[in-house]
Amino acid sequence: MTSAIRYCAQLVTPAILGAASGALLLAGAALADPAYRAADIVAHFTPGAAPPKSLGRPRALCIGTETECAKDVPEPARTVDGFDLRVNFDYNSARLTPAARTNLDEFARALRDPALAGARFLVEGHTDGAGSDSFNLDLSMRRAGAVVDYLTHSGVPGARLEAMGYGKQKPLVPDPMASENRRVETRLRAP
Repeated sequence: MTSAIRYCAQLVTPAILGAASGALLLAGAALADPAYRAADIVAHFTPGAAPPKSLGRPRALCIGTETECAKDVPEPARTVDGFDLRVNFDYNSARLTPAARTNLDEFARALRDPALAGARFLVEGHTDGAGSDSFNLDLSMRRAGAVVDYLTHSGVPGARLEAMGYGKQKPLVPDPMASENRRVETRLRAP
């Protein structure tokens, strides 16, 4: 079973997403720099790693004596959730754009890091709402397969990656026809 919480919100603010109209999500736009770095991915998927500083420390109210309340509050356990690969596709396409390849190069670099050596990942393909269910299921599988192929050619063992297509079942944004729904995400597979 996999965790299904998206990490995108921690990396890109909603204002940027709205202003860019999905361009930051690589809907064909060419970016010189990747949207994330390998170190971000390693830190995200490494069990026991501290949560990103952007989340801040948890707040607690202590009811007790001064001595009891002076003790450190233990850090809550951090769940390892999904990571948005930021790989979007053109309409009716499973071809990787140059910008998508740039992001996947960083992802492959992270997966080759010793800290993630034993980790396995589910690569999930998605489509927008246009077309039949069967067509979209096939297209989403081809999209996930394109990402897995690229990662394996970049040195990630194929046994660590599993492609899965969801078609139009899990839209990212409320508008089912939005280009942001044409994407691939990844999840850490439970051992």
